[in-house]
Amino acid sequence: MATIKAFTAAGEAGADIAFDDAQLTLEKGAQAVKDAVTAIRNAMRAGTACTKGKGEVAGSNKKPWKQKGTGNARAGFRQSPVWRGGGVAHGPKPRDFEQKLNKKVWKLAFKRALSEKIAAGEIIVVSEFKFEAPKTKLMAKLLKDLGVDRSAVIIQKEVDDTVLLVTSNLPRIDYSTAQALDVYTLMANKTLVCDQAGFDALMARMAK
Repeated sequence: MATIKAFTAAGEAGADIAFDDAQLTLEKGAQAVKDAVTAIRNAMRAGTACTKGKGEVAGSNKKPWKQKGTGNARAGFRQSPVWRGGGVAHGPKPRDFEQKLNKKVWKLAFKRALSEKIAAGEIIVVSEFKFEAPKTKLMAKLLKDLGVDRSAVIIQKEVDDTVLLVTSNLPRIDYSTAQALDVYTLMANKTLVCDQAGFDALMARMAK
């Protein structure tokens, strides 16, 4: 039986949440997680690197010198890749790095990644995020009270502008809704800090 730490809005410890191990997906999905993370990271690539081939470099087709009798190596044109200022042989061109995965793989990857977080005790549930003013130091204090000293992602069911503001300037702290949370963000952050509504939304998504 896995347990999930629960806290009040003030950062005080509450009753832990028991989680049935039978609901976890730990026996399969490791490859799906790898494929999902690779696909997400590849989709982040700009794919704008571009070089000119020998046919695209400006210049005439005039032979630099005659074929024989000069003592130089024979050369046909100045745009050759072996010349300085010439074209690039097999250089990069703009391309789309996006990889396609089917829906079952995405779902399995999410379930496996979230199950690992639950099994490792790396999820914290706060009853609600409630701040007197949109000040970053208030969120920093709450995270310190929760024992979060490494990278974390704040999870809510719906976007709360105040919570988003107090989170945006904190280093190594991400923000996401339960529905928008992806496998890469799950794996890249040590801890998930959810409010109760966000945690319920995560569980509903995991159960689908």
